[in-house]
Amino acid sequence: MNVSTTPLPGVLVVEPKVFGDARGFFLETFNASKYGPAGLPSTFVQDNWSHSAKNILRGLHFQNPRAQGKLVWCVRGAVFDVAVDVRVGSPHFGKWFGLELSDGNKKQLWVPPGFAHGFCVLSDEADFVYKCTELYAPENEVSVLWNDPAIGIQWPISAPTLSGKDSKALPLAQVQNLPKM
Repeated sequence: MNVSTTPLPGVLVVEPKVFGDARGFFLETFNASKYGPAGLPSTFVQDNWSHSAKNILRGLHFQNPRAQGKLVWCVRGAVFDVAVDVRVGSPHFGKWFGLELSDGNKKQLWVPPGFAHGFCVLSDEADFVYKCTELYAPENEVSVLWNDPAIGIQWPISAPTLSGKDSKALPLAQVQNLPKM
């Protein structure tokens, strides 16, 4: 496994070792004894699976309190995945990092607690899975406007399909419930 840093301290790209031959492939999506020493959590409490069609955009979401760290990857199709630092007092507040995650590249992204997360679907369909360090608490969930100009995410789609909740999200500057560094 190869773990790479990103311009956002704490956000990591994980490239699992893939063992492949004519029959297919095998890889470990998580191994506490390897991920922990690489700077990722060794304990997760919830796994999630999201299935979406092309041009669906989910996010930008975070929880406060009960912040979730998320280890995310795409098991079918392709998505553009984004992490945004929303921690008040962080020198990287409002900065984002994004990359394509796909069944072809098999990369994972570690999104630490204190970061908003979102993705848009690039393929006809995508299955997106993730491990969480904290249980989902809908009463603590916060949404940030996906196209907030102050953040300036360069999404590869211009007219995504959004949930009702995401279409009503506020720009980061108007969000009251932000975590502190």
